[in-house]
Amino acid sequence: MKTKYFFFLLLFAVSAVTAQNRITDKNNIGWYNANISWNLSERWGLQTEYHWRRVDYGENWQQGLLRVGVNYKLTPETLLRVGYGWAETYPYGDIPINGMGKDFTEHRIFEMVQFNNKISQLGISHRFMLEQRWVGRYTKASLDKEDDYLYLNRLRYMVRFQLPVYKKLYAAVYDELFIGFGGNIGENIFDQNRFGALIGYPLTKNFKLEGGYLNQTVQLGREVNNKNVFQHNNGFIVSALFNFDLYQQDVQKQ
Repeated sequence: MKTKYFFFLLLFAVSAVTAQNRITDKNNIGWYNANISWNLSERWGLQTEYHWRRVDYGENWQQGLLRVGVNYKLTPETLLRVGYGWAETYPYGDIPINGMGKDFTEHRIFEMVQFNNKISQLGISHRFMLEQRWVGRYTKASLDKEDDYLYLNRLRYMVRFQLPVYKKLYAAVYDELFIGFGGNIGENIFDQNRFGALIGYPLTKNFKLEGGYLNQTVQLGREVNNKNVFQHNNGFIVSALFNFDLYQQDVQKQ
């Protein structure tokens, strides 16, 4: 019994020390996404995305992200993708991500594999993504444009569950973990985590809408006053999802 009490006291002490060694920055966010899939054949396709990410529920910029990729369907349940991403991140919140309080550009190359499965009516997907990132930085505070790029590696894993609710209406929840590795990662081996709870509805054969709650936890790659900085961003996300089957259209024309 004494050992049990000692364990709980130790756990409480560690939690208290950890809490004292961090700074929390809370923000309200609103994310709007457009995702377009272009199926060129039974196996090959293209993916185009734009993510319009805002703080204060849409009043100010958080980040703009453009991503393009090439898809290859290895099996009906396995999708491969390689591509390029461009992101512009703006200063927001009490403690901006950039230490000088400036916006910065990021270029990414990524490789992705996604496994889709179904248990009865429950759809399950696992997505693994590897990113090679070139993050813009400023060597002098007087500069208006970043003059250097820091190379970073990041691994992402997302699990998503989707279930029909009523007729075409469905509900989905997902969680995605971001882990940094290799050189130059600074403080954040843990980079961020995203959790979403969504409702979706297909409006047409090629177009559906999803929307709901989004929670984003971000750890900055630097310390402030010898403390780790964590952003806790809460708000909503709305996604427009398009899927155009160009291959089937060509077959029908023949």
